[in-house]
Amino acid sequence: MMLYAIIAEDSADSLEKRVASRATHIERLNALKAAGRLILAGPHPAIDSEDPGSAGFSGSLIVAEFASLKDAQSWADKDPYASAGVYSQITVKPFKKVLP
Repeated sequence: MMLYAIIAEDSADSLEKRVASRATHIERLNALKAAGRLILAGPHPAIDSEDPGSAGFSGSLIVAEFASLKDAQSWADKDPYASAGVYSQITVKPFKKVLP
């Protein structure tokens, strides 16, 4: 097992789709967390604010443990945000945690 960074870019005007798909997206992340495989996950606000309101988000970052790059990519491709059209692009890369 090793860590992978899943870096997703949101489609334009996708906030409504994001909100509608959030519960199932969070459910999958909580399953990774329960398995002890989730390091961090969260969205990128579209503006310099923790609560961007109607400005929405520009994407997401997930760092989690998977058996292989192929497994991480497969998991990312099945994300509810991907199937709902929230994400326009998903990049998956091996990640080496150094700090903390």
